[in-house]
Amino acid sequence: MSHISTADIEQVILPSSRDLGGFSVRRALPAPMRQMVGPFIFLDSFGPVRFGEGEGIDTRPHPHIGLSTLTYLLEGELTHRDSERYVQSIRPGEVNVMVAGAGIVHSERTPEHQRATGGKLAGLQSWIALPKKSEETAPLFQHLDAGSLPTVSGEGIGMKLLAGNLHGRQSPAMV
Repeated sequence: MSHISTADIEQVILPSSRDLGGFSVRRALPAPMRQMVGPFIFLDSFGPVRFGEGEGIDTRPHPHIGLSTLTYLLEGELTHRDSERYVQSIRPGEVNVMVAGAGIVHSERTPEHQRATGGKLAGLQSWIALPKKSEETAPLFQHLDAGSLPTVSGEGIGMKLLAGNLHGRQSPAMV
């Protein structure tokens, strides 16, 4: 791994913050001077937030088309449901990949068992443009357990590879 100097930095992007009804999402992309970085359309981080008893997040059903999303949780739990009948919880260290392709409708909500007692939520979500040839593909969903994600370490740094490949390691994510 090589050292990065300030001369190597092309642009610094500071995220904007949006309140989604007591729940804040910071969106780094798109930014006024940078609409995309490679295939990344949106790059969001959310939380950390603590929900009280009976509270949670309720992202209502909404459509996606021509893109994929990759969600990674740091704390808490969310339940994904979609129009292709996929229902999957995601917990810290796990990845959910949703390929919208020709179109899908989905929601993300705090599961009832966590809502009953309250809890925390923090994570990341990236929205990735599909290549033109794949924009009309059938919708797909993939869940990856934390143990299925490869780790890469060296020079005092350890990381989990969520997607793609690095130093001979390949993530099983279909992004």
